[in-house]
Amino acid sequence: MARLEKWEPENEQFWENTGKAIAKRNLWISIPNLLMGFAVWLYWGMIANYLQKIHMASATLADGSHELFNFTFLNDGAHYVGLQYKGLLFLLPAVAGLSGATLRLPNSFMVAISGGRNVKFMTTLLLVLPAIGAGIALRDPNVPFSTLLVLAALSGIGGGAFASSMSNISFFYPKKVQGLALGLNAGLGNLGVSVMQFLIPWVITFGLFGSIGGDPHAVGEAGQMWIQNAGLVWVPILVTLAVLAFLFMDNMPFHECGSTVVAVGKYLWLTILGYAGAIAGIAVLLATYTLPGKTLWTFVVILVAVPVTMVCLRYLTPRETKKNLQGQFEILKMKHNWVMTYLYVMTFGSFIGYANAFPKVTKDVFDVDPGPYAWLGAGVGALIRPLGGWLSDKLGGARVTHWDTIIMIGATIGAGYCVQLAIENPEDPKKYFIPFLLIFILLFATTGIGNGSTFRMIGVIFTRDHRGPVLGWTSAIAAYGAYLIPKIFGNQITEGTPHYALYGFAGYYLSCLAVNWWFYARKNAEISC
Repeated sequence: MARLEKWEPENEQFWENTGKAIAKRNLWISIPNLLMGFAVWLYWGMIANYLQKIHMASATLADGSHELFNFTFLNDGAHYVGLQYKGLLFLLPAVAGLSGATLRLPNSFMVAISGGRNVKFMTTLLLVLPAIGAGIALRDPNVPFSTLLVLAALSGIGGGAFASSMSNISFFYPKKVQGLALGLNAGLGNLGVSVMQFLIPWVITFGLFGSIGGDPHAVGEAGQMWIQNAGLVWVPILVTLAVLAFLFMDNMPFHECGSTVVAVGKYLWLTILGYAGAIAGIAVLLATYTLPGKTLWTFVVILVAVPVTMVCLRYLTPRETKKNLQGQFEILKMKHNWVMTYLYVMTFGSFIGYANAFPKVTKDVFDVDPGPYAWLGAGVGALIRPLGGWLSDKLGGARVTHWDTIIMIGATIGAGYCVQLAIENPEDPKKYFIPFLLIFILLFATTGIGNGSTFRMIGVIFTRDHRGPVLGWTSAIAAYGAYLIPKIFGNQITEGTPHYALYGFAGYYLSCLAVNWWFYARKNAEISC
């Protein structure tokens, strides 16, 4: 395997005789690798919830606070209690989301520089580090919070993998099936969120790894929990999938990636540059956490992380890599790259952000254990994504996006209203959970369909040379939803008004409806897609 000598998917004879089989092989190895990337990237929402359960069961301080949060990053050494305690835990999924989104920026250009097979192998292999790290660290539930933040940042490798994975698969398929192929890769890859949310509540209930896994933690008078299994369970799976990617995936002939050793070196350097931007953003996030105007600072963090990363990519890469990147940067001058980025934030950004925040929101707002339910919304959103791609192949991506956005707006307002009722009735918030859950599942379904339809639009709007970088760039910016939504919910949880977050998201979706209609869905639109 490794490097193909010829690739012409738009040539019907080549496609039927040679290309289709190779494309399928790469797709079906890519999907489980991407699935694991999502699982490790986004398990911090679940881990935060179970840490909270352990700490609440064994509070050691008279005021109910927890030693875990007496750390220097906040420059106050204070203990966090009540709503402040719950809000602070949102930092774990937020940091993982910020890191993963920022790493998508170098991953947007990674395939053309390092080769798809090499990139997929390395991203999966490196994910072993945060998985093992979490397994070791969580054997002690009072592990320093700074350690957990570092591990959450390392998990961002899984989030970054999406951009390179989607870019890579786009090269394998002809335009006529771009929607379905990208929908399968993304949709089944996104299913990693649901798989993780389904698996973790089960694997933490017993000593899966024996003495290697460590001792259980008490949760109440009779309960026990092996929270460390939430990290360790992924290690053998990741190692197996990394080997499969190395042995059976391919690099494209038109990607000048060099030997495997050279390609891996390029990959590692670009990843380091991505982490430079992520660390800059995380530093601002932690430095401003206790300052007034939390919502404003939430967006400032992104305005720091993205430019720092792009400057590093532009000026700190080797000469050959820099020359390649300069060509890739052409997409930043294209109007429709920015338009589609705005729309894709609505779909994928919402999916990944809601998936990251849902377990904590369920517990904090409705006082319901998220374990039996957390996987439902993400599972529906992921599984329905290929349908969005398929419908768009048949009906047009802009039309599907238009009607999907209308439903999305209504579902978000409905979910916000359920949250508002729960907040206003603290004596029995659980009675509003089932209506909220059903509406939220519908909301997840709309994000999944929209994911498929907007990616199909990109596949049609842009040429082959620009399609991969645009897919990577849009997915990178949209992935900041994995940071923004948990962070905004955390801010509003602290203030006691989490429903404001959902009403604000609905307003943004309304603006997306107008943008999509103007550029793509109306009669005589600039581009019909």
